[in-house]
Amino acid sequence: MKLPIKDTSGNSQGELEVNFSVIENHLGDQAVHDVVTAYRAAQRSGTACTKTMGEVAGSGKKPWRQKGTGRARAGSFASPLWRGGGVVFGPKPRDYRKKVGQTVKILALRKALGERIRSGDVIVLNDFKLNNPKTKEFNQILDKLELDGTVLLVVPGADQNLTLASRNVPCVEWTTGATLNTYQVLRYDKLVITKEAFAQVEQRLLKD
Repeated sequence: MKLPIKDTSGNSQGELEVNFSVIENHLGDQAVHDVVTAYRAAQRSGTACTKTMGEVAGSGKKPWRQKGTGRARAGSFASPLWRGGGVVFGPKPRDYRKKVGQTVKILALRKALGERIRSGDVIVLNDFKLNNPKTKEFNQILDKLELDGTVLLVVPGADQNLTLASRNVPCVEWTTGATLNTYQVLRYDKLVITKEAFAQVEQRLLKD
């Protein structure tokens, strides 16, 4: 499989050979599901916390005597039935992370990226360099590439000019080839990846 290479003006710069094998049919679907579920679960802070009946501040005194008042029996001001009382089976701080093996992560990334390539949603650039940290210059490049919707830009490494120029552009984010994950591959409408960054991703996918 080959991908066309463009420059930042949208002009053709040849073709790029895809070295990793694209997974066919529904193979790898479960790996993608497991990885995305684990990724989203790891984003949860897990800090929700409620007080039980024993943790609510207040006196342990019985509100009124057991019999003779005409009211229902009550033994504590911290009763879950009362306003300000404890919470029954409420959330407590917890870790939502799920463990996923490295082999499954690589399989999921290969499956997801292969599907996006097959769908024509991946654009390969010869290089992506900004001379100045100007949002105007960054938007001009997006216009020349005719990109609509959400865009993920994958570059070889951190770039200060790119960070400053893109941070105020809605629906556009960037990452590196070394940190690209399955969730990012699936989330955005278009993936714009430089030739060097694509080589980084392939190196990860071709590891034994």
